[in-house]
Amino acid sequence: MTSPRPHHPLAAAVAALIALLPTQSTGYKVTARQVVGGDNGWDYLSLDTLHDQLYITRGSYVMVVDPSSGKVVASIPGFDRAHGVAFAYDVGRGYATSGGDSAIRVIDLATHTVVGKVPAQVDDDGIVYDPSSRLVFSMNGDAASMTIVDPAKNANVANVALTGKPEFGIADGAGHVYVNIEDAGEVDEVDIASRKVTRHWSLSPCKSPTGLAIDAEHHRLFTGCRSGVMAISDAQAGKLVTTVPIGQGVDATRFDQGTRLAFASCGDGTITVIHEDSPDKYAVVQTVPTMRGARTMELDPRNHTLYTASAEFGALPAGGRGRPPLVPNTFTLLTLQR
Repeated sequence: MTSPRPHHPLAAAVAALIALLPTQSTGYKVTARQVVGGDNGWDYLSLDTLHDQLYITRGSYVMVVDPSSGKVVASIPGFDRAHGVAFAYDVGRGYATSGGDSAIRVIDLATHTVVGKVPAQVDDDGIVYDPSSRLVFSMNGDAASMTIVDPAKNANVANVALTGKPEFGIADGAGHVYVNIEDAGEVDEVDIASRKVTRHWSLSPCKSPTGLAIDAEHHRLFTGCRSGVMAISDAQAGKLVTTVPIGQGVDATRFDQGTRLAFASCGDGTITVIHEDSPDKYAVVQTVPTMRGARTMELDPRNHTLYTASAEFGALPAGGRGRPPLVPNTFTLLTLQR
């Protein structure tokens, strides 16, 4: 019989420390690819969490998909360059921008029908609903303005002049809407009560800011920049904190309050995953391959699931300029989970 090996205090301490460490996550990966078809290109993906349905704007119509099955629930016609959808659950309606005719369509969420139209201003694009003020805000690119809609009246109650052409905005739930100004590389802060821009600051070296998300707890804004970085701002101080590298062709960003992860979906076929180590320190923890052209994205904060979409593309037009055509019946919804 061999004698027992002598106890080594350092080895025992290391083993105890390893036992206390959290299990490492395997990270995000594509867990489903569902071909949902349909004509035209696409823009924003917006999740109706009340009915568990995903709204995807498709230019002349809005596609409504059950993300668990990939089944197309409805196609809502009557749009001219549909862009974004926001949900006002207290009145049972969705509000969808139609940039070609500078109007916002009002959608009955129960019947998937357009029940009204609210005038905005030229090139209405991104749109957001603020539950604290119960107002809807559309970002009007070419008009360099933001339209405020009161769902209780289904009416345009104000058009707020911005410092440049906006792309997307986000409400902080505390009386402000923050807006990326694409042509200036800045953020505008709009005070909802006074309906005025109260501050704005530079995001340099960020250029062409697009998607915008918020960590409301720590007052941090996450801006996706076409120059290949995510710009992170301190909304209280009104200044840039840092930039983090992301992929090329970003269009959407999201922040998951539960996991402290920020996401940037990029047209090069990647989603960059960034961890908020502290409000002023961030690290890229993963670059997830998706599908070329999958530049927009949605997050379900209840289960931390991501959705993005793209299609197969044909050859470039003669001369190599312009956008390649979509291959029919290849538009695909991708689900990403940890």
